[in-house]
Amino acid sequence: MGFVLSGLILAMLLGALDQTIMAPALPAVAGGLGGLEQMPAVVTAYFVAATVVMPVYGKLGDRYGRKPTMQVAIVVFVTGAVLCALATSMPQFIAFRAIQGLGGGGLMIGAQAIIGEIVSPRDRGRYLGFIGAAYVVAAVGGPLVGGFFIDRLSWRWIFAIYPPLGLLALVVLSLTLKLPRPQSRAPLDVAGAVTLAVAVVGVVMVGQTRNPAYLALAAAGVAAWLVSARYAKDPILPLRLFRDRAFAVPVLISLVIGFALFGTVTYMPAYVQIAHGTSATQAGLLVTALMGGVLLTTVVSGRLITRTGTYKPYPVAGTALAAVGLGLIGLTAGSTAGLVLAMSLTGLGVGLVMQVMVLAAQNAVEYADLGTATSSVTFLRQVGASAGVALVGALITLRSGISSTSPSNLPPGVRQAFAEAVPPVFAAMAPLLAVAFVLALALPARPLRTTSYVEERQ
Repeated sequence: MGFVLSGLILAMLLGALDQTIMAPALPAVAGGLGGLEQMPAVVTAYFVAATVVMPVYGKLGDRYGRKPTMQVAIVVFVTGAVLCALATSMPQFIAFRAIQGLGGGGLMIGAQAIIGEIVSPRDRGRYLGFIGAAYVVAAVGGPLVGGFFIDRLSWRWIFAIYPPLGLLALVVLSLTLKLPRPQSRAPLDVAGAVTLAVAVVGVVMVGQTRNPAYLALAAAGVAAWLVSARYAKDPILPLRLFRDRAFAVPVLISLVIGFALFGTVTYMPAYVQIAHGTSATQAGLLVTALMGGVLLTTVVSGRLITRTGTYKPYPVAGTALAAVGLGLIGLTAGSTAGLVLAMSLTGLGVGLVMQVMVLAAQNAVEYADLGTATSSVTFLRQVGASAGVALVGALITLRSGISSTSPSNLPPGVRQAFAEAVPPVFAAMAPLLAVAFVLALALPARPLRTTSYVEERQ
C-alpha cells in the first residue's frame, strides 16, 4: 500500500504543481515566444482540455480499468510537457499545453478513484491528509520553483521536472498497483462526451472573455447532453445517479463551493494589490492562509472520520464556517489583517468539505460507477469555478467600471473607487455557501463501508 500511495501522490502532485508553477512563467513564455496578447489562451487551453476529459477518464476507468487509464494520463501529460519545452511559437505552445491538459485531467481523477477502489470508505479519511498535502506543496512550492527557473535558467527548464517525476510515478504504479479487471465493456458515450465538452467550452470562454454569447453555447451543450444522456446505453454522466441524494448532494455542494470560492479567491490577490497597495508576495500570503486552513481541517477531519465512521457533521460545519469566512471578506476588506483572518476561516471551512464530498459520493455508488462518481465531483467543481470567475469578474467590472485587474494599469485616482466597489461583490458570494449549508443538512448520513471494492471483489 505504501508504494502505491507514493505513486498516486506523485501523480496528484504532477497535476497540482502544473497549475501553480506556470503562473510566474507566463510572461517569460510570452516574451520568449512572442505574443503577450495570447497569454490568456495558454491558461484556457489547459483548463478546457483538463476539464473536458475528466468525465471521460472516470468512465474509461470504470469500463476498462483504472490502472491503464492512469498510465495513459501520465504518459500524455509528460509528453505534453516535453513538447511545451520544445515549442518555438505561441500557437505551438498553446496546442502543447492543451495536450498536457488532456493528461492532467486524468491525473487527479485517476488517483482519487484508485484510492477509492483500494481503500475502504471508513479508512479513507486518514489518506485525505496526503491528498491535501499534495495541493499545499503545489500551492506553495509551485510559484517558488517556477520563479527560480525563470530567474536562474529559462522557462523551458520548468518542464524538465515532469519527465523524471512522471516516469517514477509510472514505474511505481505499474509494478505495485494490482486491481481487478472490470467486467463490463459497454461502448463509450461519444455523444455525451462531445456535448459536455461543448458546454464546458462555453462556460470557460464566458469566464475568459466575459462575452455573453458563449452562454448560448453552454446552454446548447447542456441541452444536447441531457438528450443524449436519456438515450445512451451507458451515459458518460448517468442521470440515474442524481436520483440518489447521497450522490446528488455532494456533487451540488462541490458545484456551489467551486462557484463561490474560486470566484472570490481568483480576484483577491489583484484586489489587495490595487486597493491596499501591497506587493505580489504579500498578496500571495492570503492564498497561503487559505491553503493552510484547508490542509489543517482536511487532515483533522479525515482522521476523525476514520475513527468515528461519521462524515456528515464535517460538511455541515465546513459550509457554515466558509460562509462566515466569505462574509467577513466583504466586511473586513479594508484591512489586510482582517482579510488574512477571513481567508483562514474560509480555508478551515473548505477543508472540512471538499475531499469529504468525494468520499461521500464514492460511498454512495456501486463499483461500476466509482470513476464516474469521482470525476463528477471534481468536474462540476471546475465548471462552478469557471462560472464563478466569470460572474465575479463581470460584477467587479460593472460596479467599478474597471475592466483591468492589473495594478500597473490603474491610475492612482481609480484605486479608491475599486476599493469601494469590490468588497460587496465578495460578500455576495457568502449566501451561496449558505445554500451549500442547507444542502449539507440534506446529505444522507449513510454508514461508511469497512471493506474496499478490491476486497469485495476477491
